[in-house]
Order: sequence, then structure tokens, then C-alpha cells
Amino acid sequence: MGRKAIWIGLLGLALGGICAAQQGGAPVDPLTIRVDGLPKGFAGQRYEVHLLAHGGGAPYTWEITDGKLPAGVDFHSDGVLHGVPTEVGTFDFTVTVRDSSSPGYEQHKKLTLTILAGLLLEWGKYPAVNGKRVEGSVLASNQTDKDFDLTFIAVAVDDNGRATALGYQRFPMKPNTMSMEIPFGENLPPGSYQVNVDAVGESGTSTIFRARLVPKERSEVVGEP
Repeated sequence: MGRKAIWIGLLGLALGGICAAQQGGAPVDPLTIRVDGLPKGFAGQRYEVHLLAHGGGAPYTWEITDGKLPAGVDFHSDGVLHGVPTEVGTFDFTVTVRDSSSPGYEQHKKLTLTILAGLLLEWGKYPAVNGKRVEGSVLASNQTDKDFDLTFIAVAVDDNGRATALGYQRFPMKPNTMSMEIPFGENLPPGSYQVNVDAVGESGTSTIFRARLVPKERSEVVGEP
């Protein structure tokens, strides 16, 4: 090989090295968001999820660019969703992550966060007066994936603030139990009563779910004519 050919070869290697160096700032892997979905949360219970990105150039900066989160939940620039949700429902939003490379890259992803009432109470039979008896029922649901001990109590409170028990039960409730009917009722002396229904679900020593139902109107028990 002649001297000229050797110099041409060396020049090619040098130019290749320069091109590689110029491309060294580009990300080896494309920037991606590594999350397929979010775990469900429960109203009144702490929620925390850390979103992850891959590729591009770390560190990353996150923000929500569309949609909304449930009240009580925040999203930080480090990709952490956390807080104590105070409302139930399904919340759709879009997260955007940006890397630190130059030029910078960004990716977007639509996510859905579902917040449930871990313990849900609904009226089965709306409270009514039947003669001297105030009675009704509720439908209780354990929407979590854990067992909890349910304590149920219904009371009627008269104008003097005196409470009379209409029903009390305590029993274990299996996960994903839906619309279990719990009746209540008691004979009461004549008077005007406010019915209050409360339930508490306890899972372990640190997780407590609460629910309450109160009818819009008072129950009027009429005496004998």
C-alpha cells in the first residue's frame, strides 16, 4: 500500500471519529414513558405512584399538560403522583416528560386514574315511618381488594338530641363484596327524628374507611289520635 493510500485511510478514520463525537450528544435510546396504567386509589387513603422514563438524557422533568387530577392529589416535576384524594371518579390526564439533552426531547402519555370509595354506602330502602316504626336498609360495598371488619350503626336522634339505636352490626366483609343489604328499624315514641347511618371498615391497624348516609328529611312518628 502506498503512502498516499495510508494517508487517505487515516483521514477517513479521523473524519469518522469526528462524526461519532458530534453524534455523541444524541440519546442512545429514544425517550419513552415506562407506564402502562395507574393503580386505583381510594378516597381518604394516601396515594403515591412514581412514573418512570427511559432513554434520552437524564435528569427528566415532568408536568401535566392536559386534563385534571382528583382533589387532594398533586403531581411533582420528578414524576411522583401523591396525596390523599378527597373525591371519587375517573380522571383522565396527559403527562409530558422532557429530558436534559441538547436538543431536548419530550414524550406524552394519556393516563387514567380511578378513585373509589373503599367503603360505599347507598340506600337500599329509604328510611320511612311505618306506624310507630322507623325502618329502612342500606347497601354496603367493599370496593377494595382486602378483607375488612365492618361496623354498622343506625340511630334516630330526637329534638332533644337523644339518640335511639335503630340497628347495629359488626362482621367481616370480603374484598369486592358489592351491595350487601343491611336492614335497620325500631319502634319509637311520637316525635320528630333525624336518622343517621354510619359505617366503618377497618383493614389491619392503619387503614380505616368511613361512610355516612343521612336522609334529607326528618322522620315524623305520630302518636295515637
